[in-house]
Amino acid sequence: MSAPDEYRADVLAIAAHRDDVEQTCGGTLLRMAARGLKTAVLDLTQGESGTRGTAEDRAREALEAAKILGVGWREALALPDGAIENTLRNRLAIIRILRLLRPRVVILPYWQARHPDHATAGTLGYDACFLSGLKKFETGSGPLGGEPHRPFKIVYASLYADVRPSFIVDITPFIEQRHLALMAYRSQYADQASGSGLFVPEEEIRERTFAEARHYGQLAGVRYGEPFVQKEVGLVDDLTLLPVQSL
Repeated sequence: MSAPDEYRADVLAIAAHRDDVEQTCGGTLLRMAARGLKTAVLDLTQGESGTRGTAEDRAREALEAAKILGVGWREALALPDGAIENTLRNRLAIIRILRLLRPRVVILPYWQARHPDHATAGTLGYDACFLSGLKKFETGSGPLGGEPHRPFKIVYASLYADVRPSFIVDITPFIEQRHLALMAYRSQYADQASGSGLFVPEEEIRERTFAEARHYGQLAGVRYGEPFVQKEVGLVDDLTLLPVQSL
């Protein structure tokens, strides 16, 4: 899904694999799109090492999911699936996208994760965001070059991390669409013999994902939510407008 070269994203989600954002921040992307913000997704791998399906399957499914999420731009790099590394070459590949889309906010995977690709994507994405703002850090000429750009805000999707989130995004109005976007990956989540011992049965996916969203929603006093971590402290202007009731 390629938008015109002049497409600019308010929010860019960077993920290791196609289907990661649907699980961790799909509801947030839906909420941002509903507010009139431009959203984008950069998947770092193409899914060639997946137990189920093929990279071609993932490409078709990712396009369908992007449409459901209201994402205006989605592309996948060709970093090796299962072997993402934080190298200069990989940072450059992400920097070219950052300088093209010029997002204000970047969503990254939390920097500690069960899957090594997820953890590495978090640190790789952070390093790329920093280097992207250096005027003398060259990415080379070509369509993905551009003027230096550093996102204003980096937040980490922490759904599968055993940490207390910094904040929750209320995704209650979008929970069904988020589920539809995840289930667009039929090659991954439809019941089948391949990988049956590793994957959750299709009938349980809805129950589990809704339960997780319900848990995080309850922490913030809403029905369904997605959790995020930020490294910096927050800033408050008016104590009387702080959301989430204390008692």
